[in-house]
Amino acid sequence: MVKNPRKRQKTGKPQHKTVPLGANLRNDTSKDDEERRLENLLFGVPYAPEKAGKEILVVSDEEVEDGPHEVGREFENLLDSDLFFVDDHAGISELSHGPQDHVQSDADDDEEPIIPEVPESDEDEEISIIHQEIPQQPQKTKAPAWTDPDDVNVQVSLASNNRLRKLRDAPSDDTVGGREYERRLRRQFEHINPTPDWASIARKKRERGKRRRSSVSGSESGEDVVPELLASTAGILATAKSRTIPPSTLSIERLRDANQAAPADGEIKTVAFHPSPHIPVLLTASADRRLRLFHIDGLTNPHAQTLHVPSLPITNAVFHPSGTSILMTGPRPFYYTYDLQSGASHRSPRGLWGTTFSSGRGDQGASMEISSFNPTGDVLAVAGRRGQVHLVDWRSGAAQVVGELKANTNVKSLWWSKAGAGELLGLTEDSQVYVWNIGQRKCVKRWQDEGGFGSRLFGGDSQGKYLTVGSNTGLVNVYNAESTIDLEGGKPKTLKTIGNLTTSISTLRFNHDSQLLAIASNDKKDQMRMVHCPSLTAFGNWPTSSTPLGHVTSVDFSRESEYLAIGNTRGRVLLYQLRHFSQQ
Repeated sequence: MVKNPRKRQKTGKPQHKTVPLGANLRNDTSKDDEERRLENLLFGVPYAPEKAGKEILVVSDEEVEDGPHEVGREFENLLDSDLFFVDDHAGISELSHGPQDHVQSDADDDEEPIIPEVPESDEDEEISIIHQEIPQQPQKTKAPAWTDPDDVNVQVSLASNNRLRKLRDAPSDDTVGGREYERRLRRQFEHINPTPDWASIARKKRERGKRRRSSVSGSESGEDVVPELLASTAGILATAKSRTIPPSTLSIERLRDANQAAPADGEIKTVAFHPSPHIPVLLTASADRRLRLFHIDGLTNPHAQTLHVPSLPITNAVFHPSGTSILMTGPRPFYYTYDLQSGASHRSPRGLWGTTFSSGRGDQGASMEISSFNPTGDVLAVAGRRGQVHLVDWRSGAAQVVGELKANTNVKSLWWSKAGAGELLGLTEDSQVYVWNIGQRKCVKRWQDEGGFGSRLFGGDSQGKYLTVGSNTGLVNVYNAESTIDLEGGKPKTLKTIGNLTTSISTLRFNHDSQLLAIASNDKKDQMRMVHCPSLTAFGNWPTSSTPLGHVTSVDFSRESEYLAIGNTRGRVLLYQLRHFSQQ
């Protein structure tokens, strides 16, 4: 009997056979799935779940040989770094640099294959390399500080709320989503509060700097710019073309009055902007015989200077085309000039018309109210009595009469043509239009205004496209400027007759690119219309019956048409901003 029954008797000396390390890795009879996964991760042994009758796709880094497996040679070609690793909580995917070793099984398999995670260190290193190779483009707009995901599910009714009806694009619009509601609110806010000038200028400078840097870095962009510069005769710093204004709606906003800092005591006779786009100066001449200069910035419009001329009732004041001086005229046979650089004022010399004012021959030129500079500013044309037109040499500075032109009746208006060779056109009391050649000092063409009754004044645009004639009945005839001076052609035909006003026309003014025409009458209150020149139709949205225009006496556009100044009989100069041109 055995002394200790718990101990087994040794029946014989066991014989142990030497087995190499890793020889029993293929013996999967006593291994569960978790142990097989661990072997797959540590030693690279293909992992196959213990499922019978299933089709298993095994992905391995090593190719399985077709021949019989040799025992003890499983780790012959493995490195130590593949067999062992240091656990630094960074993940275990660093061990395998090839394809991911996972198994795709059927939907009946309850266990999911393990997919190695990418360590954060490798991801950061890869992103930094991408940023070095491909420079990240700067964002044009900042990301919103906070977004509400529930905005997508919001439904807002625009028709039921009176304050939201202005957000509708059509009368039938009613319910919009959250995103669309946000977009329309943003559009309405930008419409009421446009981008300020300083922000637009800064944004343009920044975009210009980006284009310059990109053109320097890229050779192809530089090669594309050079042919465009060589193919054009315009200046390199020339401004871009203005946008086309739609004929239906005029985008306009009222600003603070231009002369609010120094209002006039009487009727505004003339308003005029400086001809240079870099000098935002506006002059106003009023019935109190004062000329005032304002710096137009759209906000405060500070008052710059006031010039009092007691001996001259100023009815017309214009800038010289060079922008260096101001000419002031009125119902007197003399004029005053004001030098903007030196601040000195000068009166015209006596005997300008060949005699003095008190000699009794003042009927030749007793008034200089109707006068006009040629485009270069070398010659000043002055309409006198009995159909005479005096040509004053302005280039010499002595203001001498160098020639005279003659019409059959008194001249009511003068205009220098921009379409031909600088011809001078004059409109007489009998609605006749005279075309004079200044070099030959003679009339080369004469034609009758259509309608032929009550023509009061006429004027054209700076581009040489249109010529308009206003009458006492409120009709405005629009002609092609080239046809009015064509010597071979006959009587020019009107492009259209604008009949939006019913009283005598007192103001005709084009903007700088001939897209807008302002017509006004001072005989009746709020008699002004803005005409779209390409279509020759008046805008319907402005001015309206609630626009406080008053009796309009003078209208002028700024050099780039950012601003519109309107003078009236109450001594106010209304200032408006044209958004089509201010947002370029």
